[in-house]
Amino acid sequence: MRPSIPSRRLGSALLLGAILWSAPALADLETELLAVSCAACHGTDGSSIGIATPTIASLSPEYFVDSMIAYKTETRPSTVMGRIAKGYSDAQIDKLAEYFEGKPFDRPGQAVDQAKVDAGKGLAKKYCESCHEEEGKVGEGVGVLAGQRLPYMQFSVTDFLSGRRAMEKRQKQKFDALLADQGRDAFDAILHYYASVK
Repeated sequence: MRPSIPSRRLGSALLLGAILWSAPALADLETELLAVSCAACHGTDGSSIGIATPTIASLSPEYFVDSMIAYKTETRPSTVMGRIAKGYSDAQIDKLAEYFEGKPFDRPGQAVDQAKVDAGKGLAKKYCESCHEEEGKVGEGVGVLAGQRLPYMQFSVTDFLSGRRAMEKRQKQKFDALLADQGRDAFDAILHYYASVK
């Protein structure tokens, strides 16, 4: 026996509703699956527990995308990220940027040299705060420094100072000024300060 017309309309409406409901859910699931592959190095939801990998939670989408493109085009040095980034399409990178922006940056604390923290606080305010605002917790278009793993930041600064990693014009001006005014040890003091921020 064939279903009545009202029954067929109800069935069609339910099917359409299921499709409309499931499309966003499938998109969310796809992004979740993409993000799972990041967790091995960058931790659950992008908060790193490794000493040499950065936390990518709460990064601005602009900085996240720029970083991935830099790895993809090999304009930023890396050990494995260049190969990994090439596996993502631009659209997938955009989705990951949006996903990780919404995740909280976990700052469990780490071992730091308190004398360097004390010295670095004032230096950070003078040389870094204009871009890395609110003690380095906010970085529109730049990385989040507050609570990042100290070895990761030390490796990054070494790459910047050696010329292995390119700097934006404004960043280079700040680095040059800090180096000329305070010497190389000032960088380490600043990094201990940012590593101490919770």
